[in-house]
Amino acid sequence: MLSLVTSHRGPTDTESAESTAAALESLLEQVAAGDQQAFGELYDRTASRVLGLVKRVLVDHAQSEEVTQEIFLEIWRTAPKFEAMRGSAMSWILTMTHRRAVDRVRSSQSGHDRDERIGIRDIEPAYDHVAESVEIRIEHERVKRAMAQLTDFQREAISLAYYGGYSHTEIAGILAIPVGTVKTRLRDGMIRLRDALGVAS
Repeated sequence: MLSLVTSHRGPTDTESAESTAAALESLLEQVAAGDQQAFGELYDRTASRVLGLVKRVLVDHAQSEEVTQEIFLEIWRTAPKFEAMRGSAMSWILTMTHRRAVDRVRSSQSGHDRDERIGIRDIEPAYDHVAESVEIRIEHERVKRAMAQLTDFQREAISLAYYGGYSHTEIAGILAIPVGTVKTRLRDGMIRLRDALGVAS
């Protein structure tokens, strides 16, 4: 039975960004092959970052820990889907992390909204929640289509910066690339996003 390691050793100070990225990719490939020891090491190296990102989205510590455990179970199940050519292991993990955290927020908000509607439906005029939901979904699809028009490198950088909340320097460390390259990918990616969304610069 799969068990999650709870220590947060993290990478040593002597490891370079390049070797760290390569090590995570190797560990993820081993996890895809069912190696539980590799999974434990991957957990040790990435858990603090995953939990940190989840807490940025959820704030609540207890919920954040719960979602973090769910994320690592998902990593264990879906590791074979990781494709190194589409981005780094850390980026793949953080993208999954952000999606899970946002899903939890939406689920919690949905339950809150449902309870609120039940509580005030007799005293508040009818509101077209269906129309609002459709508008949100349409906007989400527009952004999704626009993101799909970016290169894999641009999409990776933008996801880390705007979904993960990472600085240029932190992204450079995660992806093992120069800070200047990060800035270029973000700038070019944002230009393409604005064009795809029809937003005036």
